[in-house]
Amino acid sequence: MLRFHYPNNRNCMNTELILQNVSKHIDITKQEEDLFISLLQPKSIKRKQRTLEEGDICKYSSFVIEGCLKAFSVDKDGIEHVLNFACPGWWIADMYSLISHKPAILNIEAIVDSEVLMLSRDDQQQLFKQVPKFERFFRILVENSLVANHQRLINNMSLTAEERYLDFLHKYPSLLEFAPLHSIASYLGITPEFLSRIRARLAKSK
Repeated sequence: MLRFHYPNNRNCMNTELILQNVSKHIDITKQEEDLFISLLQPKSIKRKQRTLEEGDICKYSSFVIEGCLKAFSVDKDGIEHVLNFACPGWWIADMYSLISHKPAILNIEAIVDSEVLMLSRDDQQQLFKQVPKFERFFRILVENSLVANHQRLINNMSLTAEERYLDFLHKYPSLLEFAPLHSIASYLGITPEFLSRIRARLAKSK
């Protein structure tokens, strides 16, 4: 049987955003909704605090309610390579580690003070048994992530740095308010200095 971590979970956290996210892909009953909510673990994350360290096993998927997280690796020279950001309404995890149970290759860190809802891999598997339609929901999330990563690879090969930056602004319109410039540059595959020149050139052209 599934464990109900929070008897009055709906009163303990803001669940509207995550239920909207679920309803985009599947229809669930009130009972299934309550069951799903009961498995979510709310967590407050301070700026620069990590929910996952490279080398650990990723045991949770996190849904962002407030703030923003980033997933990144660090090479042997200590240079950060940002794979993706997760703003409110987005899920984030090291999918390789979560699925394979092997050590994570990514770090996940809060860019600003953030609020997330975490779903453990074990509870996710139990949820699939109790409400099979959730397996479809998470499959869609994985497929969308694969498509997005594929598109990013294509963009890196076919678009100029300025075009990639404009695409970034479209994808993450609010991120410039708090994301460090070096993290954005890392995501785009350029240096912070080059990104500053792009931003200055675009500002002049307005």
